[in-house]
This record gives sequence, C-alpha cells and structure tokens, in this order.
Amino acid sequence: MITQKPLRVLIAEDSDPMGEVIRRQLEKIGHTAITKAVNGLEAVALVKSLQPDLVLMDIEMPEMDGLEATRLIQETSPTPIVLLTAHDDPKMIVQAGKVGAGAYLLKPPNPDELERTMIIAIARFADLMELRRLNAELKSALDNVKVLSGLLPICSNCKSIRNDKGYWEAVESYITEHTEVHFSHSICPSCLALLYPEYTPQKSK
Repeated sequence: MITQKPLRVLIAEDSDPMGEVIRRQLEKIGHTAITKAVNGLEAVALVKSLQPDLVLMDIEMPEMDGLEATRLIQETSPTPIVLLTAHDDPKMIVQAGKVGAGAYLLKPPNPDELERTMIIAIARFADLMELRRLNAELKSALDNVKVLSGLLPICSNCKSIRNDKGYWEAVESYITEHTEVHFSHSICPSCLALLYPEYTPQKSK
C-alpha cells in the first residue's frame, strides 16, 4: 500500500457485481469500503453522514449521475473523489475537473491503477482546499478595502466615525480595526502654536 494510512472509502455504483469487484480491489491495497451507494442522491447523503476519506463514484447511475453528485458533494461536504467510467473519453478529464473530481479511472480498475489514482485525487483535493482558503482570505481582504472605500459617516465637529453597528468611534480606532494601520500620536505645527505658543518659535518681523 502506497498511501500513509488505510482509507475509509464510499463506493457509488449501481451494479452489484461491479461494486463487489471494486470492493475486493480496495481490500487488496489495504483500504476499506465502508458502504455502497446505488445512485447519486444516495451518494450525496452518505458522504454527508459518514464523512468518508474518499469516494469512488460511478458516472452513469439512476436518479442522479456521478457528475452531478460530485458537484453537490464538493459544495456541501468536500471530499476527494475518483470518477469511474466504462468509456475512455478525453473530454472526461475536463468534465471531472469542472465538478471537482480529483481523477477518473476506467472500470474495472486493477489494484495498482486504483491506488495511484486515489493518491492523485487526494493530492488534488488538498490543492483545491488550499485554493479555497486563499480565495476566502482574499475575499475578506477585499471586503475590508470596500468598507474603507465607501461613504463613511463622520461627525463634522469631533470627527468620530459611525460604524456599521450604528455606534460612533474615534477615527483612529475605526481605521485600526479595519486595516493593518497603527497610529503613533504626535502634534502638528499649527496645533503646537495654538496649544503651546510659549514653545513655538516666533517669526522675526
């Protein structure tokens, strides 16, 4: 077995004989088939409830095909998925990627091919999750930029800003909270002359 640990695998296959073949191949490489779904709808529900390490998903199934089931799983319960097909179609690579599958494999798989494809699917799934995390961070950063680039209610007298909860706060507090900016307080020459005229150099007449 090449993977670091035994995997709990959900098989989605409407054919009982083919499902049994896949189960035996999994066991040969040290993994466990925890259950079998007979259609896409059942696969989506079982992934949510059982949280398998990986799904082997047949494409042609009743009620909901494997492509749509894969898309729904990646939206609701992201999981590494290998699509299984009886037809060698180059377009399948594109379709598999669009719905979030990590790899696809011709049926019936042999143990070596199955193990290699599962490893690829798990690696690609990790890349997908990292990409989603980075996108979420970027969206959060852009949301903060949008807050500061919009129209901010500011008091014309004390210069406090009204936040999105309706409370007024000091402008430096608001900016510190919504950006990476930190303030160091000082005093400008005009205020120095107004508040502390005795420390202000007098201009020669």
